[in-house]
Amino acid sequence: MKILKTLVNIIYWLAITVLLVIAAGTAFSVLKTPGGYRAFVVQSGSMEPTVKTGSVVVVGPQDTYQKDDIITFFANPNEVNLKNPKSTVTHRIIETEDKDGQVVFKTKGNANEDPDREAVSAKQVLGRVKFSIPYLGYGVAFAKTQTGFIALIVIPGTLIIYSELMNIKKEIQRLLLEWKEKRQKKKSKTKKEKPAKKIADKNKKSKSKPKPKSKKK
Repeated sequence: MKILKTLVNIIYWLAITVLLVIAAGTAFSVLKTPGGYRAFVVQSGSMEPTVKTGSVVVVGPQDTYQKDDIITFFANPNEVNLKNPKSTVTHRIIETEDKDGQVVFKTKGNANEDPDREAVSAKQVLGRVKFSIPYLGYGVAFAKTQTGFIALIVIPGTLIIYSELMNIKKEIQRLLLEWKEKRQKKKSKTKKEKPAKKIADKNKKSKSKPKPKSKKK
């Protein structure tokens, strides 16, 4: 029974950890964090084997970019929409050029035979890939749908909050029970001490009374 309980606890905390990672990945992909870091889901195999399909890449902005940097950028400079996952591309810089006084980058996917047709301007670049987490993107992509958000965020979040509230309730009940037991013990001790004190006071008074003098015949 003890082994089964331990196994259930391990599975529970593993599930909680996975859900928290997915929730964090989802938040990173929607919100801009301090330092400008963002998370993006890789939906194609163009960067295999370095970045696998379904990975989440964490991207941070830099002042300058150089050859061999893996960057995430807007595919179309006229379509700047982070809510649309197809608007961004994650590829490697294979060459930097100076075009009309502006630095532009030639990019290419590791698995692609040819480089990208259009050069990427510095304004299109969202940042360099700091690290990637394989397969997490499948969960993040699902969590962004209405069904996924309810299944992976709302329901587990509600269950966790409910579980913690129950734990808090149990702890409060335990503390109240301990307090009542201590109070009861104190009352019992006081009741026992009172008669003993009365007897002691009585004996003390009887000892302090002077003995009557015997009359001489």
